[in-house]
Amino acid sequence: MWSVTGADATQGLALRTNAPLALRRRAAPESTGDRKDGLTPLCFHRNSSAERRSGTEGQGLAVDLNRRQVLGGVAALAMSGCSVARGAPSKREVVARPDADGADFTLEIVTRSRLALYTAWNPRNGRMLTDWPQGGAVPSDQVLAPGDRLSLRIWDAEESSLITTAEAPFADIANVVVTASGHVSLPYIDQVHVGGLTAERARNRLQESLTAIIPSAQVQMEVSEGRRNSAQMLGGVVRPGTYPLDERNLPLTSLVAAAGGIDQSLKNPQVQITRGNQVFRRSWEFVLNTPHHDPAIRGGDRIVIEADPRSFKALGASQREEVIGFDEQDVSALRAISLMGGIADTRADPRGILVLRRYDARETQRADGPPDTRVVFSFDLTSADGMFSADEFLILDDDIVLATQAPAVTTQRVLGLFGSFLGFGRSVSNL
Repeated sequence: MWSVTGADATQGLALRTNAPLALRRRAAPESTGDRKDGLTPLCFHRNSSAERRSGTEGQGLAVDLNRRQVLGGVAALAMSGCSVARGAPSKREVVARPDADGADFTLEIVTRSRLALYTAWNPRNGRMLTDWPQGGAVPSDQVLAPGDRLSLRIWDAEESSLITTAEAPFADIANVVVTASGHVSLPYIDQVHVGGLTAERARNRLQESLTAIIPSAQVQMEVSEGRRNSAQMLGGVVRPGTYPLDERNLPLTSLVAAAGGIDQSLKNPQVQITRGNQVFRRSWEFVLNTPHHDPAIRGGDRIVIEADPRSFKALGASQREEVIGFDEQDVSALRAISLMGGIADTRADPRGILVLRRYDARETQRADGPPDTRVVFSFDLTSADGMFSADEFLILDDDIVLATQAPAVTTQRVLGLFGSFLGFGRSVSNL
């Protein structure tokens, strides 16, 4: 076997290969000062058997030293924070130096004793609440309103009737419109006020007016509700459209049922009723909870049902990283994690679940308001108190829910990278 030696062997470096011609650095027989070019000469010579045996042992030692050097370099690399591809920041990085001068956020460690404090910071907890019309009224006969149309059939058996002919014992009068003042006009009689009367009472009043000139007159009447006795279902149901109110005090749930029910694709449906200049808005769940929350619909009401517009941003070491809508009226931090698909068990830090929230500057000015416009809430899901607190802490609209990455993940990735290069990557995960 051949080896090549040079004066730079004093640097303690060795390079070996399995080729017949091996390179090994030795002390040169002449110094660099003897050469005009200043280069270190290389000496070629045949290795003896003893040298070959010592070379084999030295090769194993060199490989062992190289592995130790690589591991040491890896450790230094990981501790120095060298950038490594990863999917989420660590908790330490996000909440670094919250108490330092000039810090622009406040860190809150969420525990049972502080939950009531957070509720005071935002009493409505992000709920979209307005006034709501009283419900529970008993449906009854509808009353006539301006714009309703009456279809009358007047029967008269007398031969010399003013209304009928010999060929037909009745006369039909269609499209009798209730005026803005609540009156209707018929032949041979003055205007009759029917507005605000039920259909039966209006029929009796018209018949009484006719019998003054036609003693045997009998009146049949049908009502077609106009706009003031109709409600509009604008969206969020299977069959949107204009629906006549056949009954007075018709419940909202009955009108929704007549429209085919709520679109099943809507998450946490919200009901909005526009009545004149008033707007009422509550969740559909609120309407169904008790009969007193099921309001009577009035003529002219406009109803729209839509998905809850509130949402939160899911980021970090979770199964889903996207904007997620509220599926219930109240979404806790623990439920938010479930909506995110849970945390990634191989990457996430269960002690580092963070909720980042912004508050309005006016809220911070209250005595019981938040301490800052930016607050980071931290949860430890490895303790019972942390789990219970996360299940009682309510998420607000536009919150950021971040599952941070466990500190050991970055180090393991670096070790795996270098371990696979050296051929012992499988053992890295057991270190």
